[in-house]
Amino acid sequence: MEDLTDIYNELIMEHSMNSYNKKKLDVCDFCEKGHNPNCGDEIELQLKLNGNIIEDMAFLGHGCAISQASTSIMIDTLKGKTIYEAKEIIKTFIEMIKREITNEDELEKLEDAIAFRNVSNMPARVKCALLAWHTIEDMLDNEKINSNIIRGK
Repeated sequence: MEDLTDIYNELIMEHSMNSYNKKKLDVCDFCEKGHNPNCGDEIELQLKLNGNIIEDMAFLGHGCAISQASTSIMIDTLKGKTIYEAKEIIKTFIEMIKREITNEDELEKLEDAIAFRNVSNMPARVKCALLAWHTIEDMLDNEKINSNIIRGK
């Protein structure tokens, strides 16, 4: 029987090599660039909202397998969620990577993103795994997004 770490590694490799989320959206409401100067990872996240629900997301850019897979899996995890739910998941992911949260029930909401839990053991890869998550966090904290949601757009 395969061990969970092997399954997680396969998932990360699959997303880094064959990401169907790496594309340009035909229409996007918000776009945010993220850059990790330590290793040169660069992404551009695109977000399409339907009210306060994340209707679609995609990304462009380049980087190591960890940053690319983390971005792709993050998109799968957040699509269809409300902004509030997404912010909770983002906070949980960041706390998991920083080893501030280890409660299995709490981590369950991360779905496939839990595959990155062992990245915390590789300090050089932490910023790679967090790049997309910090980028979407900045995007969702944007005043424009929040004022559009309040006005019901």
